[in-house]
Amino acid sequence: MNKRKHRMLVKGGVLLAAAALALTGCSSGGKSGAQTGDSGEGSGNSGAKGAKLSIMWWGADDRHQATLKALDLYTEQHPEISFTPEYLSWDGYWSKLTTLAASKSMTDVLQMDGAYIQDYASRGTLEDLSDIDFSGIIDQKIIDSVKIGGKLYGVPLSLNGQGYAFNKADLAAAGVTLPHKDWTWDDFWNFAKEARQKLPKDKYPISDASNGWDSYQYYQTAMGKGPVISPDGKKLNIDKDLWYTFNNMYAQFRKDGVVPSPDEQGAFVENDPKADPMASGKVMTRGATVASVSVLETLMPGKVGVVNIPVGPAGGGWAQPTIFLSVSANSKHKEEAKAFLKWFVSDKEAGQTLGLTRGIPVNDTIYKELEPNLQPKDKIGKELMDVVSDKALPFYPAPPGWSEWVQAYQNEMDAVRYGQETLDQAYNNIVKLGQDTAAKQGG
Repeated sequence: MNKRKHRMLVKGGVLLAAAALALTGCSSGGKSGAQTGDSGEGSGNSGAKGAKLSIMWWGADDRHQATLKALDLYTEQHPEISFTPEYLSWDGYWSKLTTLAASKSMTDVLQMDGAYIQDYASRGTLEDLSDIDFSGIIDQKIIDSVKIGGKLYGVPLSLNGQGYAFNKADLAAAGVTLPHKDWTWDDFWNFAKEARQKLPKDKYPISDASNGWDSYQYYQTAMGKGPVISPDGKKLNIDKDLWYTFNNMYAQFRKDGVVPSPDEQGAFVENDPKADPMASGKVMTRGATVASVSVLETLMPGKVGVVNIPVGPAGGGWAQPTIFLSVSANSKHKEEAKAFLKWFVSDKEAGQTLGLTRGIPVNDTIYKELEPNLQPKDKIGKELMDVVSDKALPFYPAPPGWSEWVQAYQNEMDAVRYGQETLDQAYNNIVKLGQDTAAKQGG
């Protein structure tokens, strides 16, 4: 299971920069471009009827180059508008944006992530975009799903969701029943047990996902008990019985060799050709997001199958946009910025230019234009999106102020894995710190 959800958008992943998500596929490195304009003071006029819009985003080089070409295209179509772009790596982006937000000098247009948008919106730094008409461009259900307090603070750019990838070739060769759409948690546990009996000793059906709070959250939300942390960050909501059921199952799996040992688990590096748990051939399944599963298909061409996170009475996993373009509340060119955002998700030539550099386009028309020329590694993301969407739940990242607890959860459960703590000790420590964190947020 991917532990870093806000990286799932790029890597998948939830707030651990994991996740994972994602969190993923947003955390690729990149170099900085032109210096950011000061939106708070006006980003520089290019004429009485025009504007120079500052814009900032994170990502890999293919995203940078495609976006720069799209900006040139917009200026070609709208000569009165030009841009001052800046592009950075994931870590550099959020570090700089924090400073810009504090000084009320964020760029006119900025890329925003699902893990952080509520925090920036609550601080009054983002403009309400509800007056933009996306009829015939973006499904209204998608728009409604990303509103915060009934307002739209970011234009969704792409579809994303969390599921599982599995090694269909090796599982089939071993005679293991393959995962199927809408499989349940009981199906998942039984799959792991069956596969352990049929696979070679040095291969494992699943990874040990017990040290990720978000991994457990998939189980709890599927059973209808809601997210582990309330969206406002003011309440810890761990269902004790479900938590023990989930973790006792993994404890038994460690004893039975169903999952890798703690040392083996700790050595895995997702998306590394030799160290990725699945690409290395060691583990038959792992978490993957719509935005990141193409990497696995590249590493294991023709061998990757996709399926949803196991479901329960309430559904399972999540599916909703997690990458956006927003407008600064302090921008002097809000109307020009809004017009650009609408163009960004509706113009067919822009769609061809941007391709899949931010994932599957949220505009179905744009995706259909791209689809005939896509490679299998590009299409598998859409395949995963189709299989996860109908029973998916909302995306529940860790709210602001909970990063220390997220890390503590992993540390406590790692101690359980290595036999340094009991489940009771870990549970008590996790709950105590969670309650203290919630109290601070409430205060």
